[in-house]
Amino acid sequence: MRLRHYLMIANGVSLAVILLCLFFSYTTMFLSFHKMLWLSAATLGAGLLSFVVHYMLTRPLEGSIRLITEQSRRIADGQFQGNVPLVGPAEFKTLAAQFNEMNARLEQNFSRLRTSEASRRELVANVSHDLRTPMASIQSFVEALQDDIVKDETTFRQYLTTIRQETARLSAMIEDLFQLSRLEAGAESFEPVPQHLDSLLLEILQSLAFQFESKSLRVVTDIPENLPRMALMPLKIERVLANLLHNAIRHSPEGGIIRIEAAMVPPTSEQSSADKEWVRLSVTDEGEGIAVAEQPFVFERFYRTDKSRHRGSGGSGLGLAIAKSIVELHGGEIGVLSSPGAGSTFWLTLPVASA
Repeated sequence: MRLRHYLMIANGVSLAVILLCLFFSYTTMFLSFHKMLWLSAATLGAGLLSFVVHYMLTRPLEGSIRLITEQSRRIADGQFQGNVPLVGPAEFKTLAAQFNEMNARLEQNFSRLRTSEASRRELVANVSHDLRTPMASIQSFVEALQDDIVKDETTFRQYLTTIRQETARLSAMIEDLFQLSRLEAGAESFEPVPQHLDSLLLEILQSLAFQFESKSLRVVTDIPENLPRMALMPLKIERVLANLLHNAIRHSPEGGIIRIEAAMVPPTSEQSSADKEWVRLSVTDEGEGIAVAEQPFVFERFYRTDKSRHRGSGGSGLGLAIAKSIVELHGGEIGVLSSPGAGSTFWLTLPVASA
């Protein structure tokens, strides 16, 4: 039975009881027939008017319920567009508002699920592609050694060197995947210690000295001497700096310049702790630059500006994604400023340690 029919029957029964009681009262008052007829007509008219008014007042209720029912049916079919109008009594307006909020949350959750599923498929495809290349290389060289094709000592050692390099590449990629999965799952606890950023940067620059020399790159630094201590996890920030510098080395031309700058900056509107001090570090190269349309995606997993996916043109595509997760773990921000042919500047902000 529909709600409106139920309400109308309930109203009719209550009116019938009231009218019977009134008619019984009229008969006990010893009224004249004329007065009795007039009161009965007036009572029936009032009852009929009450029934009509009740019928009209229940129409908005039925309309509100119908709208919610139709939207529920659309949600069941996977269509989350559209909202229930806020019409009818206050209670139904509240119900419609809560229903619309539920609809919006369901749409967000399903959108996240679809995005997550697409990301999972892309991750599997990218991992399969990047693992297949070194595995095929290792397999071919091992088979060549097993078949005793290589006779001279020099080629034999070259094959072993290639196998070792490809094995190290596989190991590094698996470690990057493991590290990124832990960061994205929130499994890494934040345990900072007061640390000077310039000392970490110096260690990384020293470890990359050979790479700088191999491409005749010059490093220009502008680091304030009075840079305060910062709340950092040293090993993870070293990894961020190493990833940014490896990226700059990879894309810098022979004999180019890499600039590293640091400065105290005020908090941005996105940084919640407005009372904190922040340090901004930037790494600028003279490479080919990044198109504006691609800049929002450079920190995504496996994203490469070079779509050829040739191993000589870039890394695994995980370095910047790991750097972004580590910086956000510290409560900071990371970004890129670039234009084609004018190089790129990767920057990050990190909080200064409390007193």
